[in-house]
Order: sequence, then structure tokens, then C-alpha cells
Amino acid sequence: MTLRHATVRQLQIFREAAQALSFAAVARRLHLTPAAVSFQIKQIEEASGFPLFERIGKKVVLTEAGRALNEYAVTILRALDDADQHMASLRGIDAGTASIGLVSTAKYIAPELLARFQADHPGITISIKEGNRRQILEFLERGEVDLALMGQPPREAGVEATPFAPHPTIMIAPPSHPLVGKRYLGLRALAKERFIVREEGSGTRALMDRYFAAASFKPRIAMASTSNETIKQAVIAGMGIALLSRHTVGLELRMQLLSTLDVEGLPLMRQWFVAHREAMPLLPLHRQLKAFLIEEGETIIGAAN
Repeated sequence: MTLRHATVRQLQIFREAAQALSFAAVARRLHLTPAAVSFQIKQIEEASGFPLFERIGKKVVLTEAGRALNEYAVTILRALDDADQHMASLRGIDAGTASIGLVSTAKYIAPELLARFQADHPGITISIKEGNRRQILEFLERGEVDLALMGQPPREAGVEATPFAPHPTIMIAPPSHPLVGKRYLGLRALAKERFIVREEGSGTRALMDRYFAAASFKPRIAMASTSNETIKQAVIAGMGIALLSRHTVGLELRMQLLSTLDVEGLPLMRQWFVAHREAMPLLPLHRQLKAFLIEEGETIIGAAN
């Protein structure tokens, strides 16, 4: 027996196990017994000729062969899903799944955009994966998302990115901050301020670093966080000031929980981009969604903010 004789179901079960690293968890998710999961894994191990999992202490991990097979399983299962959606599109069915990768900041604009698109295509299912810029690019590379929304165009080869809406970044502070209301602040006026910043690897952090480096300004960093929500709450609490996307703080500005600082060079103007892999042709559903973002995205985001 070789892997040519492995079934799609066996690959699906192996893929689930490779992600969960727990046969019991896979059994619960797929409504199988643990014994049935173990049997299917054993069958695909016999077909591959290698053990695919090993136990190290109390943890189950993939073997080298398991890691290699997992990459092929992702590709095979994704290709089958793409083929299924393409066949559906040829039948004229407005159905299928769009997997969307969102950088952390994009979750503030994506729901309205996707809701508008889905209203015109009620038969589709949308799947969301969130992460920072680095993680979203990895999702694209591995084929785990069809499209990605990000605030900085990727430099990586093999990724096509198209701008679809303006994306301003501003300096925020609590309303009681003594610099609120002052005009044309130079960065020197912020020399004693404490900054709440995003983590390394995020597009917002990269933008901030470039902005300050160009002015030879070194911020006093009080806290770094992977969460825009945590940063906003820290600024509201008076821990410091922050440079964030205008689209993340619209509600707080309207409710006067936050204020903007009028700092030289701000707002920093970027664009929102929709990105996808060049090597994988977009299915009709994904092409329609990309075209919708390019044609309607700026208007929808502008109306919501």
C-alpha cells in the first residue's frame, strides 16, 4: 500500500490531528470514536511507511515525515476545495467559501465590507483568520487564506496587492492630556511622553518605527501589545499615548474617550490593500470579492467612519 491508495477522508483526519495534536480532540470534532481516529491514522502511516506522530513526555508531536505529509495534505485538500468551488461556479451557483486573512487593524473595517458583499451573495460562507502582518503573509504563502486585507503592501515575491481605500494613522491621547488642543506640535514636544506601541512584526509598529526614525526621534516605550483594544484602553487609562490607525478608534473618538494630537507629519496616509497569491488563480467568488473591495471599499469605509 502506498499513499496513492490513501483516501481523502484519511487525509482529512490526519490534517485535523496534525493541527490539534490530540486524537481525542479530533474524535470530538469529527464525531468519531478515538479508536476510529487511531485506526485511520494507522492506515495512513502504513501507506506512507513512516510513523507520523511521536510522544515526547506528555506531548504528541509530528515526526519529520508527519510534517512533510502535512504540507502535502494541506495542498491536496485545498486543491479539492478549490475544484469543488470552481465546479459550483460553472453551474451558476452563488455559493462557496471565501477565506479572508485580516491584519489586526483590518477587523475594524472588514465586517461592514463583508456584510455588504454577503448581502448580495447570501449563499456564500466567509471564513476569517486574524493575525499580525507577518502571520497573514504566512497564511497566504501556505494557501490558508484566499484573500488578505492589510495596511502595508507586501514586498514578498509571489503576492499581488491592490490598494482599495485610504488608511490614515493618527496620534491618540486621553482627552485630559495637556497637549490636546495644541496646534502643530513638533516631535520634540513628545520627548517626555510614554508610548504604548504594537508588537514587532505588525504593520502599525513598522510604520511607527519608520516615522520616528526619519525624524531621529526615539520614543519612550512604556508598553507593547499585540492588541489594539489593549492599547486603546491603556491610553484611556493615562498610561501613555499611541500611534494607531484612525479606523481603530472611531467609536472612542465619537464618545470622547480619546482625543487626537495635532503632530507634525500626521496623519500618516497609507492605503488598505487586498492581497492574494499570484501562483493560485482566483476562483470566480474570490475575483468578485476583490472587485467589490476595489470598487466599493472606499465609499463603505468612508461612510462608516
